[in-house]
Amino acid sequence: MFIQTEPTPNPNVLKFLPGREVAPQDVLEYRTIDEAAASPLAEALFELEGVEGVFFGADYVSVTRSAEGPDWSAMKAPILSVVMDHFVSGAPLVREGAAAAADEAEDSEIVAEIKGLLDSRIRPAVAQDGGDILFDHFDEETGVLRLRMRGACSGCPSSSATLKAGVEQMMRHYVPEVLSVEQVI
Repeated sequence: MFIQTEPTPNPNVLKFLPGREVAPQDVLEYRTIDEAAASPLAEALFELEGVEGVFFGADYVSVTRSAEGPDWSAMKAPILSVVMDHFVSGAPLVREGAAAAADEAEDSEIVAEIKGLLDSRIRPAVAQDGGDILFDHFDEETGVLRLRMRGACSGCPSSSATLKAGVEQMMRHYVPEVLSVEQVI
């Protein structure tokens, strides 16, 4: 098995591409060792020194390192080993019964349009950088759209610029009811 690595705009996040599907149904993020208990792979990665976050995209694993921890030259080989061992073992990505509950609330027409635009145009571009962007809330009275950044985009120095220069402009163009975009932390 050959696993490629890719840098992301966030210097504390590195993308690992195992050449196979990772989380084809839905992206998953683990920010603590307690959350990681839901996934054998995330749990094994958190056991490595310096790992601060794990994010599973459709075909990649993003690992966030602690700024105070070891640098990538010391962390890369152990991470590659854990990722390779996991996929060779055939273990599930998520333990049975650990799946998150889906939000079943019906969306307004505007919210459905916003989510459609996020899914078709914005999330694929953000995924290339090892992250994800999720709908959090849209206030129809004020026109403020709140989005949550995950993976490499969470804490990335350029995430504010991405939101304002890219996402907000696109949203305002296609969904005129959106007047402003803010990041939820």
